[in-house]
Amino acid sequence: MPLGLAALDQLHGACEDLRAVLDGSDAAAIDAASVRIGQAAEAVRAVGVWRSEPAVADRLKAIMPLLEMARVRTRVLSDQANQKLALLAAHGSETAPLVYGR
Repeated sequence: MPLGLAALDQLHGACEDLRAVLDGSDAAAIDAASVRIGQAAEAVRAVGVWRSEPAVADRLKAIMPLLEMARVRTRVLSDQANQKLALLAAHGSETAPLVYGR
């Protein structure tokens, strides 16, 4: 298996891991999965053959929807968290002691 395909398999697995943990409430697992995505993406960039090998480029195109799904899902979850924090903050610091300003 070409090195580029192995790196893409690693990226695909990392995307699947992130998708699995995004629906949970374990922040540490989400953070760890996000780190794995970054590392896998860096491995793909480091190989560099994805630009010249059609099989590698095709595999990357197949993974792109997973990456987009993770990006959108992360943004939705972030927006939901911000809305909840804003609602708690609107009720005052006594009823929402964990909310703080930066």
